[in-house]
Formats: sequence, structure tokens, C-alpha cells
Amino acid sequence: MWAYPEIDPVALSLGPLQIHWYGLMYLLAFAGGWALGVYRAKSRPPWNGEMVGDLLFYVALGVILGGRLGYVLFYDLSHYLANPLDIVQTWNGGMSFHGGLIGVSIALILFARKTQQSIFAVGDFVAPLVPIGLLTGRIGNFINGELWGKTTESSLGMAVYDPQLQMTVVKYPTQLLEALLEGVVLLIILLWYARKPRPAGSVTGLFLLGYGVFRFIVEFWRMPDVQLGYLLWGWVTMGQILSTPMILIGLGLMWYSHNRAKT
Repeated sequence: MWAYPEIDPVALSLGPLQIHWYGLMYLLAFAGGWALGVYRAKSRPPWNGEMVGDLLFYVALGVILGGRLGYVLFYDLSHYLANPLDIVQTWNGGMSFHGGLIGVSIALILFARKTQQSIFAVGDFVAPLVPIGLLTGRIGNFINGELWGKTTESSLGMAVYDPQLQMTVVKYPTQLLEALLEGVVLLIILLWYARKPRPAGSVTGLFLLGYGVFRFIVEFWRMPDVQLGYLLWGWVTMGQILSTPMILIGLGLMWYSHNRAKT
């Protein structure tokens, strides 16, 4: 059994200024995405370093605005209607991947129009960069001590203090499981698949499919948000409901792109 190390969410304090680990994880995500993007751009004209920088600016806006608004709308709308100032407190966590995906999708459409590329070309380029952000984001969740899994007697569990129960219990560290599956494994799959030319849209489709499947699976061990609970049949979570369209769209996009390439 592991013991949660109780990491201080504040990485550095400079007088009244506090730098949170959660924010640093986002900076690390964008830095890693930029580095991988610049590397990929070398063999994928018309991409270049300047375009990658512009792309990440669009993506950053989509992630932050979409992710936060998605969490507000999908997961805890009543709280934020009663406490609207809490919306800007992103350092306390509360980002929705699915909301961020919607925000990034809008950002990619705008970027594709600006650069006169197809949305599939832009999506296929950026898809392998996203797991880096998923990896660092889940590590940020772990540092914040949020998004724990169910209680367990398994040796894979981690002893953590539960403020609701006011006692130490053993829970699955599902943040780390998501970091592994959605971050490391999905990154390897996408880089392997995109190592040679593929039909336009297929890399994007594989990303949607891969993330949707991994997130759907992890939700069986992850505790649903307290304010929502299970939404259907005593086991379906909001994360699974939001991931199902991703799986279907990803499958459909891969089928469409490969069939179009044959004609």
C-alpha cells in the first residue's frame, strides 16, 4: 500500500504571489507540446516553428476557457451560479477535458481558416501533442489531492485522508492511472500511428477513440463528482456519458478517412 505524500499545492510563495503546481503543470504541458510540435514540423511542410507557436496560442486559449467553462457547465453549475467569482479560481482545480476539447476544436477551426488548411490537417498535427497535457494535468490533479478513485483493499490503493469521512482511507490513485493511459500510452500509440503518412482525419479519429476508451474504462475505478454522483443505472458517470460521443465520432472519423482514401 502506498501513502499519499500530502504535497503542498503551492510550489513557490513570493510575498502575496503564490505559484501553484497546478499552474506549473499547464506551463510544462505547453512547453512539451511546443517542443514536440517543432520536432514534428521539420518533416511536415508547410508546418514550421512559427506556426507551431501560433497554434499553441490558439490551443492554450481553447484549453483554459473551454476547460473551465466546461467544468462549470457540466459538473457544478449550481455552485458557480451561487459563487460566480469562484469561476476564475482555476488554481484550485476544476477543469473539464471535454469542455477543453470543445474549446480547442473551435480554436483549431479558427487556426485552420487563418492558415488556409483543412481542419483535418490541423487536427492530425496537433493530436499527438495533446497527451503531454493530459499527462501533466493528471499529475496536477494528484498534487492537488483531487479526483480520487473508489476505496479499495487492493495493494494498488493509496492511503489518503478523506475530509468528508474525517479519516484516512485507501483509495485508487486514478489520477496516476489516467496519467499513464491518457498520457503515456496514448502518446505512444499516436506517435507510432502518425510516424508515416495517414489518411487526413485518421490521426484525429484515433485520438478521440483512444482517449474516449481510456477515460470510459478509468471511470469504473474513479469516484464520480460528489455533486453529481452516478447518473444512470447506478454506475454511469458524467465522464462516461461525455466520452461515449468521442468514441463514436473517433470510430466514424477513422472509417470515413480510410474509406475516402481508397476512392
